[in-house]
Amino acid sequence: MNLPIRRLSGLGALVLLSIAPACTPKGADDSGSVTAPIVMSNLPADGATDVARNGTISATFSEAMDPSTLTTSFTLASGDPAVAVEGTVITTDLMAVFWPSVHLDSNTDYVATISTGAMSSAAVPLAADYSWSFTTGDSLEPGLPVNLGSAADFVILAKSGVSTVPTSAVTGDIGLSPAAASYITGFSLSVDASTTFATSSQVTGRVYAADYADPTPARLTMAVSDMELAFTDAAGRAPDTTELGAGNIGSMTLGPGVYRWGTGLLVPTDLTLSGSSTDVWVFQVAQDLTFSGGVQVILAGGALPENVFWQVAGQVDLGTSSHLQGSVLTQTAIHLETGASVDGRLLAQTAVDIDGSTVVAPAH
Repeated sequence: MNLPIRRLSGLGALVLLSIAPACTPKGADDSGSVTAPIVMSNLPADGATDVARNGTISATFSEAMDPSTLTTSFTLASGDPAVAVEGTVITTDLMAVFWPSVHLDSNTDYVATISTGAMSSAAVPLAADYSWSFTTGDSLEPGLPVNLGSAADFVILAKSGVSTVPTSAVTGDIGLSPAAASYITGFSLSVDASTTFATSSQVTGRVYAADYADPTPARLTMAVSDMELAFTDAAGRAPDTTELGAGNIGSMTLGPGVYRWGTGLLVPTDLTLSGSSTDVWVFQVAQDLTFSGGVQVILAGGALPENVFWQVAGQVDLGTSSHLQGSVLTQTAIHLETGASVDGRLLAQTAVDIDGSTVVAPAH
């Protein structure tokens, strides 16, 4: 049986999504016996040398895994005696990826280990610890986009509410879950005869909510889960630059890379992102992200909005008539003041509030 392939952008690997045969329990073989998971492949390869200091460290399993068991059982260490590397583990069905919190040291031996604490979704552990080793070089490889998964199907996605002060113009689909359609306000929704979605004169696309008919609830649950995973992925990238401008990057021109601030980030004047169509920018903000009124994010040299990611722990506030490029991933709320616009996506783990705004999904 051919298995569908899903690319996990930003993790540099392919994820094979398992499909359980009919009448066979998940994690079971053809006889119905529960099977122990094994590691089918890993990156870097065992014994690899000259590995990029920000390269992918990942393992692909034979069975769907329980993500909660991999956060502590997937480790990376170097030295003798071994010293553990701090990092974040991201899991998607058959794959686990370890993101070091900082770039790995140059010309250093590392050992990655997945212990028997790792269990399949059927609660069956690995039969034995699995380890592999590699040696870094001096280089850094180009960044990869953050994988938004099915959250990329939406130009606005939120959990607790989406509101507008008319008249806004949204190009792309809107999704809300677990909140109901009554928490989508200002759009004058018209529910389709199928009751799976609604339409609005302010939306070139469809509007979905958790209380619409099947298959909408399940689709939204997956999209929200993918949004939260993407937030963790973006937050886990090791930074190339920290505390740039002491949290004020107005009037700067920034090349591709991962930028991190332990405080809030202010953009009081125009910001230029300069790079090619394949370059990636990830902005990690520990507090609020604030754009002053009229401020523009300008893309130069072929840079594309789908390769720009704003990962924000606090609130995102775009001032009057400001313009942002890229996808916003926030743990809290996004607020667009009157006339603010976005070429990208607004993905919030609470609410999105727009006011006479224009929001357009990227071409890809």
